[in-house]
Amino acid sequence: MTEYGRSSGSEPWHPEDPLYGDQGWGGQQAAAGQPPYGGQPQQQYPQQPQQYGNQQDPYQQQYDQQQYDQQRQQYEQQQQQQYNQQQQQQYNQQQQQQQQQYNGGWDTGQHPAMPYGASPGDTYGGPQPGYGSQQEADYYATPEAYPPPQPPGRRQAEPEPASDWDAEAPQEETHPFFTGDDGRDADDEYDDDPGESRRGGGRERRGKTKKKSRNGCACLVVSLILVGGLGGAGYFGYQFWQSHFGPAEDYTGTGSGSAEVDIPKGAGLGEIGTILKKAGVVKSAGAFVSAADGKSIEAGVYTLAKGMSGKSAVEAMLNPASRNNLIVTPGKRNSWVYEQIDKRLGIKAGATEAVAKAKAKTLGLPEWADDNKDIKDPLEGFLYPATYPVAKGMKPEAVLQKMVAQANEAFGKKDLKAEAARLGLKSPLQVLTVASLVQAEGKYKHDFDKVSRVVYNRLEPNNAETVGRLEFDSTINYIKSGSKLDLGAVDDLRKIKDPYNTYDIKGLPPGPIGNPGLDAFGSALKPTPGPWYYFVSITEDETLFAVTNAEHERNRKKYAEQQKKNGQ
Repeated sequence: MTEYGRSSGSEPWHPEDPLYGDQGWGGQQAAAGQPPYGGQPQQQYPQQPQQYGNQQDPYQQQYDQQQYDQQRQQYEQQQQQQYNQQQQQQYNQQQQQQQQQYNGGWDTGQHPAMPYGASPGDTYGGPQPGYGSQQEADYYATPEAYPPPQPPGRRQAEPEPASDWDAEAPQEETHPFFTGDDGRDADDEYDDDPGESRRGGGRERRGKTKKKSRNGCACLVVSLILVGGLGGAGYFGYQFWQSHFGPAEDYTGTGSGSAEVDIPKGAGLGEIGTILKKAGVVKSAGAFVSAADGKSIEAGVYTLAKGMSGKSAVEAMLNPASRNNLIVTPGKRNSWVYEQIDKRLGIKAGATEAVAKAKAKTLGLPEWADDNKDIKDPLEGFLYPATYPVAKGMKPEAVLQKMVAQANEAFGKKDLKAEAARLGLKSPLQVLTVASLVQAEGKYKHDFDKVSRVVYNRLEPNNAETVGRLEFDSTINYIKSGSKLDLGAVDDLRKIKDPYNTYDIKGLPPGPIGNPGLDAFGSALKPTPGPWYYFVSITEDETLFAVTNAEHERNRKKYAEQQKKNGQ
């Protein structure tokens, strides 16, 4: 049997062993390297196998705590009685040894031998009142004392560091986002040591239930956001796939009811499809675009049914019967245009003409328009020939503004002031007036350039044929709002007193007598050179031009013969 408290073996205790230098049960074992009790041999006490049983190492057996306490108390009483008998003889020597051992300290691993039962405050270990009595205090029971050494069989290993324990045990989530614990208690006070909460120390946490509730709310919000994000992504992904690869939604059949749609100029199939969808004509723009298959759809107002398939809508828009547009052809006078607007808007007859006269200056006319006090209609010549959407609910001035804007765009491409000076005219309005005369007299496009030359030749004041008079029947028809070809004798026509009567006045009338198109306008700017003063249209394909009046009379006879053939 080796040193007390260990089993047999060849290796000594390691100094780092917590019980290294253990003084035995009563602190009686001397420090290493010194004889116990002042050099006196330590009295050997017999083992008491009858108390612990016949086992080789009695402390390997685990006993009940109460039995162990009773056995230790008996052993301590025996040690104390033996020690009291020796204390008087060894006092002086033991006092010096105790002081030296005490100075050695705990760092050396050598424990000072303190007389059993001596008070910790008694440096010399002298006898105290009641010394050695059974009522002596147990110093291992004081709060400041180390716990008494345990038998080897009952020793417990030191607890592992917190980090090792945490690594083996399931770790609890500590992030404030999940735990709802931001280091503050219910009173918004931070703990002194956040780490103590996991070791069982630190201050008591308050408001835990509230923070756990907040933790659950945070997780719920995150979950909702994730679900909403996935749902939104899925929805938009489906919409993208549907719009790019899936078949477009479409109605079936020709629909029912009625809807008017206004297709602006220059609108593509996609824009037209969107307009139709908003009006309830088709179910989707894609259905219309797919059915149109690149076909051209003209601008204008269309009367269509609601709930039509894309194919039916395309077929209806290609049918002229569905178009509700006002088409102004070249040469039409303003009086005709006003009547058509009244009819399409369903307003009182003459309402559009009244608006034109009252609001002429607010409809967008150029500054050089209406420059003569004898002009009958300031808008004459500015209601540009084109197709216009005119539907119920629109206002007359809105329609007129569109027409004037079209004229400004078409005629404004040329510097009319410079062109007028080059042609010997007084103003840009006279250029437009010549164009209206060419449109009214020429009738056909292939005659416009020569008719334009006749106009400029007759405007020469020193010409021997007309002496500066135009003598056009179109101006008489404008005065009378008619369209007759045979107006009677020239002498009778000259008796009509009107600023627009070119049989009576010299030069151009005060303003245009109709709305010329681009062809007549171009001919007015660039007439064909020639000496002609007269012309007469025999047929639709033949116009005869003459330089002298005698030649012109021969052409007139041909015209009369052709009229007889035609039964007119």
